[in-house]
Amino acid sequence: MARRSARSFVPLALLAALLVVGLNTWFAIAATRSLLQSESWLAHTWEVIGQDNYIMAEVTTAESSTRGFLITGSQPLLQPYQAVEGSLGRDIQRLRDLTSDNPVQQKNGAEMAVLAARRMSVLRDVIHARITLGFEGAQALASQGRGAREMERLRAVSTAVVSEEQRLLLQRGEQARHYGRTTLFAVGLACVMDLLMIAFVTYYFVEERTLRLLSEQDAERLAVARAEAERNAEEVRLLNAQLEVRVRERTAELEATNRELEAFSYSVSHDLRAPLRTIDGFSLALEEDYAEAVDGAGRDYIRRVRVGVQRMGQLIDSLLQLSRITRVELVREPINVAEIAHHVADTLREENAERTLHFHISVGPPAIADPKLVQVALENLLGNAVKFTGKQPVAEITFGWDAERNAWRTSDNGAGFDMQYADKLFNAFNRLHGDRDFKGSGIGLATVARVVRRHGGSIWADSAVNRGATFWFTLG
Repeated sequence: MARRSARSFVPLALLAALLVVGLNTWFAIAATRSLLQSESWLAHTWEVIGQDNYIMAEVTTAESSTRGFLITGSQPLLQPYQAVEGSLGRDIQRLRDLTSDNPVQQKNGAEMAVLAARRMSVLRDVIHARITLGFEGAQALASQGRGAREMERLRAVSTAVVSEEQRLLLQRGEQARHYGRTTLFAVGLACVMDLLMIAFVTYYFVEERTLRLLSEQDAERLAVARAEAERNAEEVRLLNAQLEVRVRERTAELEATNRELEAFSYSVSHDLRAPLRTIDGFSLALEEDYAEAVDGAGRDYIRRVRVGVQRMGQLIDSLLQLSRITRVELVREPINVAEIAHHVADTLREENAERTLHFHISVGPPAIADPKLVQVALENLLGNAVKFTGKQPVAEITFGWDAERNAWRTSDNGAGFDMQYADKLFNAFNRLHGDRDFKGSGIGLATVARVVRRHGGSIWADSAVNRGATFWFTLG
């Protein structure tokens, strides 16, 4: 009778255990969702700080460009200023969009827009004075100190924006830690309840086996073997669970490190632009205005300085593009890859009008991908094909869908490469050809690979020296 009562109690106990485990699972999921949302707010805060720094870097670039023009009167030095003038408003608006939920930052953003407009207006006045009144007139206008006052106010507003975000960063960081502790508690509680339920079931079956042992000696050995197997399986499951937790933690650490490295490279690249432009501008002024004041060796040194600065500028631009590929938000939509390839090919023909380029582009299936990132990938991939066919009288470049490999395929009749170095092909700054033979930054294929991997695809190549190269890629 007692045995029947125990058996009737088992379903109720199991139902109660399942209910408790279900509630714990729901609580753990809710805590994890809150943790992820808090992490998202932390990333948003860093993005606002980065946008503020970028705006201040733009204004500084415009100032440097204007000073260079004020000193030398060289129109090419105004190009950075003109670029900033065209993009500054959009970048400030983006800052305001990012902080649309914060009235304090909205006020700071509005004040920043006004002060930036005033600062750019002062720079325009100086440029106009330099053109119409010459160096002395422009210098007199610049020495009034109006621009410096506007810049100081702009820096004060920028500091206020960063201070507000840092305050939010501390607050959100504390929330993230709180949600992290809550999540760990929920997961731990769920594990304890699971173990209690397993212990209860194990106890029940042990009791059942004990009763059967009284009458069946042979069944005893089988029961012991099953119990041992179950314990071993439980140990394996626990070890697997611990391993999964460690893998997730290590993955999170690696992702955070990668984000910090990308943000560092993005910031450093922006900070390097202004001094490089200053060096390039003054060396250009030396080359144009003081060419007769130095001998041939001096002019050659100036030329080498300019070539080196421009080369470093190209590397920084390539590095920034590679960084943006990771930072930009992925927006998938239906696209025609062949149509994008046609646009890229038309651009390459215009840029290389002196060469004979034959593009053979065939239509493939539609794809769901980010059109801007796919265009960047094709610009680098087809641009590489054009570059490495530079020693051929006629460049033959093919792009289309490879049904056999279920991937997009591009091939050329260029210089090719040795396949023993293929593992270095998609790494940044790894080049398989000398700079004297083919100019480049060594980042193009790394950019293509990063675009493909962001879409969940893969990329591979096949080639031989002086027999062209073929690349395949998928988009997830």
